[in-house]
Order: sequence, then C-alpha cells, then structure tokens
Amino acid sequence: MKNGKAVVLIVEDSPIIRMGAIDLVISAGYEALEACDADEAIRILESRDDVDLVFTDVQMPGTMDGIKLSHYIRDRWPPVKLIVASGAAILEESSLPVGSRFFRKPYDHRAITDVMASLLSSDLQTAVARGT
Repeated sequence: MKNGKAVVLIVEDSPIIRMGAIDLVISAGYEALEACDADEAIRILESRDDVDLVFTDVQMPGTMDGIKLSHYIRDRWPPVKLIVASGAAILEESSLPVGSRFFRKPYDHRAITDVMASLLSSDLQTAVARGT
C-alpha cells in the first residue's frame, strides 16, 4: 500500500482491455500499474515492494501465461492478492493459487471492484492485527 492507497498491477496484453482495467482500478480508488506480459509484471514486482494485488489475463505472449504467473507470484510474493481473468479459458479456482479469484471475460466491473475491495480489506485487517 502506497500512501494509504492500494497498488494494483494490471497484466494484460491487449492495450484496449488494459486501458479499461486501468480506468476501473483508478475509479475504484486504487493506484494502477500496468504490464503487457508476465515478464514485465515480474520486473515491476522485483522493483517495487508496494504492489498489493495483481489482476492478470490468462492468455498472453511471453514466457508464461496468467496461470503460471499467478503461481509464480504466490510462491515469490505470498502477500500479493490475485485476480485472474480470461475470455477464452474457463478455469476452476482450484487450478489457481489459494485465495485467487477467477473471472470470465467480459467481466462485470462492479464484481471486480467488489472482489478487489474484499481482498484488499482482508489484507488491511491482517496488517492491523499484526500492528504493521
């Protein structure tokens, strides 16, 4: 969390969909970062310590898809919350890391922002309980 505002990294290869997701995140009151693939997302995560949530597409060019990226993030940055979306693949949430949420595209913006708020709220409650 940066300056009291949650930071959301959007990983999407389609510029138009990515721009829509950025607008969604900003309108929900969060700071938005963007990456066009998993490799760029990992570089951003390695360079910052304030990313609270990653909102990723499944199918993307590069070394890994959104499913592999979500597992990589869970292993390397366990506190980061995950939302995965796809227009082509229908996934069971059991194929994703524990605590991840899956949405099929086109997704309902309200449903996404509600889940973001819920995931980030649980993160805030954990921080308060730890006194951090």
